[in-house]
Amino acid sequence: MARIKNIELPNEKHVCIGLTAIYGIGRNLAQTICADAKVEPSKKIKDLTDEEIAKLRKEVDKYSVEGDLRREVQMSIKNKMEINCYEGIRHKKGLPVRGQRTNRNAHTRKGRGKVVANKKK
Repeated sequence: MARIKNIELPNEKHVCIGLTAIYGIGRNLAQTICADAKVEPSKKIKDLTDEEIAKLRKEVDKYSVEGDLRREVQMSIKNKMEINCYEGIRHKKGLPVRGQRTNRNAHTRKGRGKVVANKKK
């Protein structure tokens, strides 16, 4: 089992798909990494040699991925919240940040509806 950046890559998947298990690597970047490392992207991860894994590891090290990228993103969010910019305010309130509607479809950010008690008449 190949291990890159402390992530175990799934054995049964192709290299370009398996690399996407690493946070910060999508399909496009995975194909670029395979091309730069001169590894066949359609090859299964279990069939890789130690040399090829080492090449992939070296290529992945050139990019900001996993812990570094997560830290960078969190620091960016924290900074926006501190300077009270629009995005920061939305993060604080737990609302969608990128301009989505909120009156009907923001359940992932807002959570389920709050129950309002009936008033006695």
